[in-house]
Amino acid sequence: MSSQADQIVTVLKSRGLRVTPQRFAVYANLLGRCDHPTADDILHDLNQAAPTSSQATVYSSLQALRGANLVREVLLEEGVCRYDANVGPHHHFRCQSCGAIADIPWETLSSLDLQTLSPRWQIEGYEVTVRGLCDRCQPA
Repeated sequence: MSSQADQIVTVLKSRGLRVTPQRFAVYANLLGRCDHPTADDILHDLNQAAPTSSQATVYSSLQALRGANLVREVLLEEGVCRYDANVGPHHHFRCQSCGAIADIPWETLSSLDLQTLSPRWQIEGYEVTVRGLCDRCQPA
């Protein structure tokens, strides 16, 4: 078993998760990408060579990983749930033309003053989504 595979197994076990082939495959897939895929994107990737996973299995694996704080759901557009293995604090940029998504380091937008919001709100956290055009989609 490779070092990365050993690390994945160790992380899953340390979070109290049973290591199933499907859960391992879903987590490994997410760790290897930064495009914030949907569950269907992950299913498509896992079934490239031969159909081995079902949609229900991918969803249940994602929910177990989310419950263990190993992945998070990212809602960058209405009605589309994406997943991210980067669970550290960060923000997102989404291109309104091609749909590309990129992480923005937390410190980049650290000057937000939450004290100016309503005192009746109990703020537990926030995440900023910046929308615009990526460098590939900007007019020449």
